[in-house]
Amino acid sequence: MEKQSVQPDFWLDQVGAQSVMRLLSEQKKVVQRWRGLERRVTDIAELISLAEEDASLVVEIQSEIDKVSSRLDELELELAFSSEYDARNAILAIHAGAGGTESQDWAQILLRMYLRWAERRGYEAEILDVSPGEEAGIKSAVVGVSGDYACGYLKSEHGVHRLVRLSPFDADHARHTSFVLVEVMPEAETDVDVKIEPGDLKVEVFRSSGPGGQHMQKTSSAVRLTHLPTGLMATCQSERSQHQNKEIALRILQARLLKLELAKRAEERAKLKGKRITAGWGNQIRSYVLHPYKMVKDHRTDYETSDAEAVLDGELDGLITAYLRSGKYD
Repeated sequence: MEKQSVQPDFWLDQVGAQSVMRLLSEQKKVVQRWRGLERRVTDIAELISLAEEDASLVVEIQSEIDKVSSRLDELELELAFSSEYDARNAILAIHAGAGGTESQDWAQILLRMYLRWAERRGYEAEILDVSPGEEAGIKSAVVGVSGDYACGYLKSEHGVHRLVRLSPFDADHARHTSFVLVEVMPEAETDVDVKIEPGDLKVEVFRSSGPGGQHMQKTSSAVRLTHLPTGLMATCQSERSQHQNKEIALRILQARLLKLELAKRAEERAKLKGKRITAGWGNQIRSYVLHPYKMVKDHRTDYETSDAEAVLDGELDGLITAYLRSGKYD
């Protein structure tokens, strides 16, 4: 059999070559995951043969079968991912809504929830930028989540999240409703997914507004980038170095531009299919009720659970899986 080789002019198109190599890398990971599962099944078969002589292995075998079954469910779910960007790392942005301290505290609770979820899944979560609230909580935060299919899983979280609880900031402990917007964007590859011309970028520097000691107060290290053709902006003030802040802001801006391009494609598909297109973020996708009863309900799938504490501690897989299996996404 003749061995196939790369075309001589393959690397002449650097952007196209990078795209192909990224796709190849993703496909190799898929194969490795399925082969790893195959090896585990083979190991179980060997244990079963040994159990005929040693009954004490039965408990271990059942445990391994349960683990393989759970992993098989995950891999089958990943096969259903339809977007070419589902396998990517994700950029997750959290924005407190109207309501001042209440919403800012809710934004911080959600930030912790996603960090705990990432930890549970073995993903790497890096806080790229955070803007602290006036009294408590955060006004906004941007998190980079790295891991296989991070974007595919997290796309279920894109939308408005509603919290109902007795306010810890109200002297009368009145019932309050708070809203937070969560954005989920695939991490863009420079010059492959998004190319920003130098003349299209406006760079502004300013003093960081959050805590950070005398250095942050005296130097203009924070950076705001504006993409002039679209008006999209990204800021970063978390690092001491202006250069580091600019790099992170650019990473966030590229993700926003890629998300905008994907939204335009989805809108065109919707027009072709005759779907009704609505502007804006729409109503909340999920409600978290802590008073007068405890319940978390996803309004897109009707999936609900009374274990609100577990959800807020990062146990999101039930909600995420229900959404992905519903097929209510592009």
